[in-house]
Amino acid sequence: MFVLTKRQVIGALMSATVLMSMPAMANDAIKLRISSPAVESDWHAKMLTVFKEELEKTAPGEFNVEIHLNASLFKQGTEPIAMQRGNLDMAMMSAQDIAKQIPEWSAFTAGYLIRDPDHQQKVFRSDLGKKFYDMVAAKMKIQILDVAYLGTRQLNLRSDMKVSTPEDLNGVKLRMPGSDAWQFLGKALGANPTPMAFGEVYTGLQTGAVDGQDNPLPTVKAAKFYEVTKQIVKTGHLVDGIFLSMAKKKFDSLSAEQQEKVISAVKAASAYNNENRIADEANLEAFFEGKGLTVSTPDVAAFRARVQKMYLESDFAKSWPEGIVEQVNAIK
Repeated sequence: MFVLTKRQVIGALMSATVLMSMPAMANDAIKLRISSPAVESDWHAKMLTVFKEELEKTAPGEFNVEIHLNASLFKQGTEPIAMQRGNLDMAMMSAQDIAKQIPEWSAFTAGYLIRDPDHQQKVFRSDLGKKFYDMVAAKMKIQILDVAYLGTRQLNLRSDMKVSTPEDLNGVKLRMPGSDAWQFLGKALGANPTPMAFGEVYTGLQTGAVDGQDNPLPTVKAAKFYEVTKQIVKTGHLVDGIFLSMAKKKFDSLSAEQQEKVISAVKAASAYNNENRIADEANLEAFFEGKGLTVSTPDVAAFRARVQKMYLESDFAKSWPEGIVEQVNAIK
């Protein structure tokens, strides 16, 4: 008969304890669920993978990052509320999303305020930007981690109609996201803004439910809108950004070291996105022309004059912090 020694029994028990604890250790990883309306081929979808990979390198086993694209988890625009309710950990918010709850943020929804990607980064990494980030943390209980360049928005139309001034867009059903800030921008451009979720835009263009849409060129390519449209009009009306954010309760639950690792990973992801988006935009005109689209530049000064006038005379401007336009313009 085989008899176990005391040492063997203790060793077996210790091994069993280690094996039993392994699943528990795996379950201790902090889950970070991220929701985005982006399609897989878009840069701001790819940057979420960069964020995940960076965390896996700097904090192996500490985080379990789940990425949900194509608005498969939460509908576009509902992510901030989902974070506030504790149903979502991370998302990419737009200034328009934030302005729904903090009217002062509508300043950053105005057309022709931010000049270019470099200006965007400088504005939101300045003391002014920190002030606005702190506003979101205090009023929305959401921690903004960084801004990523989404692209410069251009018009993308189903027809080959000539567009030189805002008056040429009279009656054009221009798809815009559903918030008041987005709808106002469409109106300021001279069009008839039509709310539609991003996931419905391709079919909307295909069927004629809308006459056009506005997005940065990399998004037009990634979503294949060029298959159902005939032209790009380079109005350059909004240098757009998305704010990588985390529910503040979730962020505050992390240790200081974990917070630093998350922020570092987010900034690496933003840098990846920005570099690739800027390079992409520089080369996409030829791509669209190769697909048979017309690419034209309208009277941008006419668009800028109309858009800025409408914003400054709007109710939105009444909520802007005093001197905000001058402060943004002063950042070089």
